[in-house]
Amino acid sequence: MLYLVPTPIGNLEDMTYRAVRVLREVDRIACEDTRTSGVLLDHYDIDTGTTAYHEHNEHEKTPRLIKRMRAGHDIALITDAGSPGLSDPGFYLTRACWQNDIDVTPLPGATAAIPALTASGLPSDRFVFEGFLPKKKGRQTRLETLSTEPRTLVFYESPYRLLRTLDDLIEHFGPDRMAAVARELTKTYEEIERGTLTEVLAYFASYESLRGECVLVVHGAD
Repeated sequence: MLYLVPTPIGNLEDMTYRAVRVLREVDRIACEDTRTSGVLLDHYDIDTGTTAYHEHNEHEKTPRLIKRMRAGHDIALITDAGSPGLSDPGFYLTRACWQNDIDVTPLPGATAAIPALTASGLPSDRFVFEGFLPKKKGRQTRLETLSTEPRTLVFYESPYRLLRTLDDLIEHFGPDRMAAVARELTKTYEEIERGTLTEVLAYFASYESLRGECVLVVHGAD
């Protein structure tokens, strides 16, 4: 059995009782970064053994984990923050489980996309999750395609690329498209800024140093 276990995106109190129980009961926990996950596991007195599983070793590690699960072991997959498989490692192992008739149990829990969307004040009845935009190849084509998308758009972005992305969105979507940027969700300095793309860009351009992963929510095309 493979368990996909969401972990807090900042505030350690956002673990569910079920997630803690599963992490204590499984035979092994596959972690995106064992050092990062160690902080969480120590906080909840979870002493289950861990193994590193990330985008750089998933092709090598997946057959080993599949072999263990086929032998009857239960594995939990966690990432540094949020839900496995959502702009984080998880898809490759999950697909391999289905291909090998291994049950997959997803647990509900923390993710940055939904809180940002619901707090944005933008339409949430229909939306598109785009994750991270391409850094180079295909970026302009993707933005041009999305410029006519009528549903609300949700992006993830690094604080180091936020201003560039907002500038690109203005170029392709227009300066007056409504948007919101949620930063440091669930943490001490949580912040949600809402306005036109131009207004949001001006606000974050005033920062001397911008930190914390960001979620961009952009109104769909009229």
